[in-house]
Amino acid sequence: MDKLKTWVVPIVHFHSPSAHADASSSRARERSRVMLPSSSLATARAARVVVVRERALGRSSASRASVVNQRGRATTTRTSVRASASFSTAGARISGTGKALPEKYLTNDDLSRLVETNDEWITARTGIRKRHVISGDETLTSLCAKAAMQALDRANVKAEDVDLIILATSSPDDIFGSACTVQAAIGAKKALAFDLTAACSGFVIGLVNGAQYIRAGGFKNVLVIGGDVLSRYVDWRDRGTCILFGDGAGAVVLTATDADACSLKGFDMHSDGSQNHHLIAQYMGEKGKPMSEGASSSASFCNISMNGQDVFKFAVRTVPMTVNKSLEAAGMSAEDIDKLVLHQANQRIIDSAAQRFGLTEDKVVSNIAEYGNTSAGSVPIALCEAVEQGAIKTDDVIAFAGFGAGLTWASCIWKF
Repeated sequence: MDKLKTWVVPIVHFHSPSAHADASSSRARERSRVMLPSSSLATARAARVVVVRERALGRSSASRASVVNQRGRATTTRTSVRASASFSTAGARISGTGKALPEKYLTNDDLSRLVETNDEWITARTGIRKRHVISGDETLTSLCAKAAMQALDRANVKAEDVDLIILATSSPDDIFGSACTVQAAIGAKKALAFDLTAACSGFVIGLVNGAQYIRAGGFKNVLVIGGDVLSRYVDWRDRGTCILFGDGAGAVVLTATDADACSLKGFDMHSDGSQNHHLIAQYMGEKGKPMSEGASSSASFCNISMNGQDVFKFAVRTVPMTVNKSLEAAGMSAEDIDKLVLHQANQRIIDSAAQRFGLTEDKVVSNIAEYGNTSAGSVPIALCEAVEQGAIKTDDVIAFAGFGAGLTWASCIWKF
């Protein structure tokens, strides 16, 4: 029997929305020709070809397959398939924000009883005064669900109307992810839910991705959550890391709007795996587990290990660079920034970036003193708090930026 071979030659004309908000409406058309070699089996199957591509787009489609048999021999069957898809582009805007923090927190004085340190030393080097940590029945899922419900309430969007949930986290409750458990917890029954892992850059990358799903015309309400519970992976006797990290979650609701009213103006995203070793929490379970003495042992990860000086230098270098690229994509300059919302890793990094852009203190959002570094949760928590305090208002131009393990770094410009 001849080996079945298929050649698909697509001709695609597609104009995707760029990083600019003034992306115009576009159409996409695809033409494919499928050629099947001669064989009785291929011929019989070709007669039952059904095109379902259009059905997924909510429209009917039809195709015909002609089979010609001469003198009992199967001839080559050619099936021509034509499918067209029209994409009506949309815009995205932030319509609601929310946040959630654990009830328990540790002050610098509390840490001074665990390691050799003190409040003055920690504050001078990081700007952090306390950090929240989960306890009791609190989980990543419970924090994210609480932040999500608050954001949905403020956006006046029902959970059952959410189309997509993107959860940016590096510390899920389950190795397979926590987005689906958040979906169940809030009752977003029809939403697709998935995790996005990009450490402290995760929420900014998730925000851009969420907007792009809406821009493509397939989703109307997207919930983007950033949350982490890294207290699980901190060595609380290591002064270099235990003073930095806290737990928390933040969320935003993105809703569809007209394409010319899209709030996402520009973005820039990068990663460099060659520098991964500077900030890691690696797998530490059995190697060759099936045949080892620990064949039934539980898997685990190491505590966080960080080269603080190198990560600091990386952040000071990359934050201004990525924000400038996003501004360029948006056709803006630093003078257009109303609020700078950075990943809350270190107050000195925030101050350095503000100085580079010539921004006064009132244009920089900082809450690191209260929450420490909450990883993927830091940017949405800072945004939510600034909105609650009236520091961010309608039509403000916001520059977001995240940076961290991977190494990853990303930024985007939004008009609120």
